[in-house]
Amino acid sequence: LRVCNRAHLTYVELCFQVKLFGKWSLQDVNVSDITLVDYIAVKDKCAKYLPHSAGRYQVMRFRKAGCPIVERLCNSMMMHGRNNGKKLMTVRIVKHAFEIIHLLTGEVCSFFLRVALTDIYCYLLLYYCLLLQNPVQVLVNAVINSGPREDSTRIGRAGTVRRQAVDVAPLRRVNQAIWLLCTGAREAAFRNIKTIAECLADELINAAKGSSNSYAIKKKDELERVAKSNR
Repeated sequence: LRVCNRAHLTYVELCFQVKLFGKWSLQDVNVSDITLVDYIAVKDKCAKYLPHSAGRYQVMRFRKAGCPIVERLCNSMMMHGRNNGKKLMTVRIVKHAFEIIHLLTGEVCSFFLRVALTDIYCYLLLYYCLLLQNPVQVLVNAVINSGPREDSTRIGRAGTVRRQAVDVAPLRRVNQAIWLLCTGAREAAFRNIKTIAECLADELINAAKGSSNSYAIKKKDELERVAKSNR
């Protein structure tokens, strides 16, 4: 009886699990950087079906740290002026980008795509592997990799100003990472045949890998290099 009850509870938990867009599980997402665990809100209370909570995160200082990370990405995509307030449009862009990431990422999937599939079981296995890929994890990895850990600030008055290297706070790392990712996607989509969703997907995938093809990774490396010279 105890085993049956436990199995029933597991089934109920699965049924009532909050999934982003009704598709992507948020409980399996892992934040590998211990310093950013409190500032990348993904699971538990921050799990949402849609990245549109209408929360008033600007009322109190540091409250935006509790805003779901996917919603923060949507908010940052609403730049510049002509795009202000068009949140439904940015939610749609992020949803399409996640679908593209879901199809492109995964070592197991890329292996099966390279092999000639002749058996129905291989097709089923490929489909199952595709289901296991979580774009939210790719976004979290991209944010972790894109936030600069060291920056430089201005020290002194108007006459003698010099730059001094400083450590970057965890919340600012997340803020700057999101801004760099969105800026890179926006600039890549300008005067390009590729859609903004495709450019955002490429930017997130490259940033999650730590590739220098990513705009955010290049800017992060540049900031850290300048800060190192100002120590």
